[in-house]
Amino acid sequence: MTLPTSRTRSLLVLVPLLGSMALASACTAAEDSPDSTPSSATPTTVGAAASPSGQPSPSASAPATIPTSAFVELPTELRKSPRRTTPVEEALPKLCGNEFGTGGRQVTASAAMTVTYKKAGESEANTPQGMIHQTIFTFDGDGASAYMGRLRSAVQACPSYDHSGSPGTVKNEALPGVGDEALLLTRTWAETSLNGERTGGKASSQIAVARVDNAVTVFNDQGWEGTSGNPTIMDRVVRDGVRTIDAWQR
Repeated sequence: MTLPTSRTRSLLVLVPLLGSMALASACTAAEDSPDSTPSSATPTTVGAAASPSGQPSPSASAPATIPTSAFVELPTELRKSPRRTTPVEEALPKLCGNEFGTGGRQVTASAAMTVTYKKAGESEANTPQGMIHQTIFTFDGDGASAYMGRLRSAVQACPSYDHSGSPGTVKNEALPGVGDEALLLTRTWAETSLNGERTGGKASSQIAVARVDNAVTVFNDQGWEGTSGNPTIMDRVVRDGVRTIDAWQR
């Protein structure tokens, strides 16, 4: 029988040692480091913007992004131009203060889009009748209900406001049958001509705010160049918009 040489004995000792090291490395690689970050993120169709009154706090219970498909689109006969992305700060209405921008730190995402509408059957060459800005907020926890509560208190404390230098009034009422809860505001002010002169009449437009589960949407109707909005089209857009958000959340 031939005995192993000293070189052979060294190799026999080294092989089990290398196998143990390889096994330890494999176990370590199978576990992610606590500080590691995912290699990919969910894409956002409409960029989630920070709340006007606080930074969003991402949560697993509420969407961190709001897709374009969550927003209402006008039917062809009412659509003057396709919906377009709008900064949240420009889309939200303002009365006595920042009533509609009080989402706070429970906001997980916010985004806004604008639709430009016309009367059914009007020629494409005619000027639009108005625009409706739609803002969507998503909230963590009870943030959506809390937002509605703060908004009701704020608008009740604002029966009148300054509308481009002339006095305006605000009427608020519940909007039944829309989402989980909804509020309708009607603004009225002194009507002016295109050159800024008062006509002696009154102009008005509406704001609707609806909660759908953990989301709140604000619709802000603005008649073209300061004219009155269209309550009939606004009502249709609000109800279609709430159904669109409900479908998105399912």
